Amino acid sequence: MAMAMVMSDSGASRLRRQLESVGFEARLYVKQLSQQSDGDRDLQEHRQRIQALAEETAQNLKRNVYQNYRQFIETAREISYLESEMYQLSHLLTEQKSNLESIPFTLLPAAAAAAAASGGEDGGGGVGGRDHLRGQAGLFPNSGGASRDCAGPGEEGKQRTLTTLLEKVEGCRHLLETPGQYLVYNGDLVEYEADHMAQLQRVHGFLMNDCLLVATWLPQRRGMYRYNALYPLDGLAVVNVKDNPPMKDMFKLLMFPESRIFQAENAKIKREWLEVLEETKRALSEKRRREQEEAAAPRGPTQVTAKTSNPFEDEEDDEPAVSDVEEEKVDLSMEWIQELPEDLDVCIAQRDFEGAVDLLDKLNHYLEDKSSPPPVKELRAKVDERVRQLTEVLVFELSPDRSLRGGPKATRRAVSQLIRLGQCTKACELFLKNRAAAVHTAIRQLRIEGATLLYIHKLCHVFFTSLLETAREFETDFAGTDSGCYSAFVVWARSAMGMFVDAFSKQVFDSKESLSTAAECVKVAKEHCQQLGDIGLDLTFIIHALLVKDIQGALHSYKEIIIEATKHRNSEEMWRKMNLMTPEAVGKLKEEMKSCGVSNFEQYTGDDCWVNLSYTVVAFTKQTMGFLEEALKLYFPELHMVLLESLMEIILVAVQHVDYSLRCEQDPEKKAFIRQNASFLYETVLPVVEKRFEEGVGKPAKQLQDLRNASRLIRVNPESTTSVV
Repeated sequence: MAMAMVMSDSGASRLRRQLESVGFEARLYVKQLSQQSDGDRDLQEHRQRIQALAEETAQNLKRNVYQNYRQFIETAREISYLESEMYQLSHLLTEQKSNLESIPFTLLPAAAAAAAASGGEDGGGGVGGRDHLRGQAGLFPNSGGASRDCAGPGEEGKQRTLTTLLEKVEGCRHLLETPGQYLVYNGDLVEYEADHMAQLQRVHGFLMNDCLLVATWLPQRRGMYRYNALYPLDGLAVVNVKDNPPMKDMFKLLMFPESRIFQAENAKIKREWLEVLEETKRALSEKRRREQEEAAAPRGPTQVTAKTSNPFEDEEDDEPAVSDVEEEKVDLSMEWIQELPEDLDVCIAQRDFEGAVDLLDKLNHYLEDKSSPPPVKELRAKVDERVRQLTEVLVFELSPDRSLRGGPKATRRAVSQLIRLGQCTKACELFLKNRAAAVHTAIRQLRIEGATLLYIHKLCHVFFTSLLETAREFETDFAGTDSGCYSAFVVWARSAMGMFVDAFSKQVFDSKESLSTAAECVKVAKEHCQQLGDIGLDLTFIIHALLVKDIQGALHSYKEIIIEATKHRNSEEMWRKMNLMTPEAVGKLKEEMKSCGVSNFEQYTGDDCWVNLSYTVVAFTKQTMGFLEEALKLYFPELHMVLLESLMEIILVAVQHVDYSLRCEQDPEKKAFIRQNASFLYETVLPVVEKRFEEGVGKPAKQLQDLRNASRLIRVNPESTTSVV
């Protein structure tokens, strides 16, 4: 057994080396294998070995891909760490350079040192005495230069300085939202374009204790500025730009993912900018570190202060202090919280939307009912930026520009995560836009068939199936959400039905199809529309409202055709009996009249193949009943008067012709034959029309009854000259 396994392993290794050789030719290998094999069994075994080798290779390849992917993620993190370290190294080098440049000042004579010391004592809040030897240039110097905040260390002076800033810079009132914010340094700068080093604009920089404000200079308003940008110091890196004449006295500000280059008035002011930026950043970092340590440090039991002897003092006055102490205990030192922003970036890059939202839910649950000290606000700011990025990715997933294949279920992932992020309205809007684009594309790609009815069957199947799937997916995704989403879906369904009716009308009504074809197409559309009632979505009234104009036009056109044909036959009327020549033709006519509702037609047939009626009256009967049957397929309440008036106009053409013929004919034999046709028309055809109309509409038509009663006068008194109108 062991020997067989060794031989099998050696055979697999030999086969692998043979297939991996540089000069391997598949055709030659197969030819040699077929010549050397003993039979089908040998070939099957060889095939199994090759298949096993292929599966092993696929597993190794998959394992290498996973390993390389993990290494890629780890490398990306290392690159991020190295980038931050390079920024820190650049800051340290800048600091060391400034320290080296300041060494000669320590070797000044005693008198100069004393003067510098006296200048430092008078400064009150400056970083170095040399900043005040040149004199205070003012908070907003119009002639250039830079200055530090000399308002004094008091809170009132700092607030006054910030108020002055807000009066000089338009559009920066939101700076007052951060408590404890004050101005540290400011000065004029010139901004240059990073790639071609072209001068862009004059700006003024305002350095706060936690951010840098950049404002553009307004030339038409002296001493005034307009807000341009605000950069938090904890995300800002300052890089010294080496002088390359004529470009000199420049430094670069790096704010991911952009950078800006500024030029100071001279080398001294540039050095001051670099120094004060680094010092302010260092002070802010130290302040944040202390706040985090204080928030994470364990606290002992709260000291209970001695109660005052005032008997009117409320005992509940001490409770807010205790609650304040407890609210500050927010532990952000846990590993998953520290790595949360980076984990969110990885989830977004890997399109792991569910994992990203799970992390956000975990953080929100942890910070629920907790206070918001500065470390928590900083963490939330970073997380909010990731939430914005995640939302943009999810919005792009639902955009109509993406592939619309996969149906409504393909959108469920992005929609569900947007709803979890609290973006229910946006999710509903994007979902409906996506489905509208899908429906429009499906209708546009539908092949137009030569047969109109076949195309309408395909159109209804594509549209109503898509609408039904969308409604079911909407119910699944938005169940339990705001009811306003359902109103939006109804509005969307109305708009989608408009797209369907446009395609439907263009193929059925614009192409001037016959009334029977149009009626059959409308019937198919109604049947599909009624299927939506199974899910509680009734759009029948919408399709009626959208089609009423086209159906009115079709009824009017077909009515005119019947009237013109009837008038043409009346003009050629000879009032003779019909001779159908064969018994088969007579039997066929009986069946046709029976289908029209005339059950007693046999009494009008004579011997042999004669029919005791005029060809004009028989043709009018068949055409009128055919029009009524097709019109009833198209009927809905909005078309009641249109159908009734059209039917009245058609009947009046025949009635008036019979009336005129009875009054004008002088031959007694022909007059008797005309009276027989009039009797068939008034006593048989008109009652059938009334009955069928009442059955199709659901109520009798008084106008048709009045018309038949008026026509009876002609039959009773054929000499009457009263015209039927």
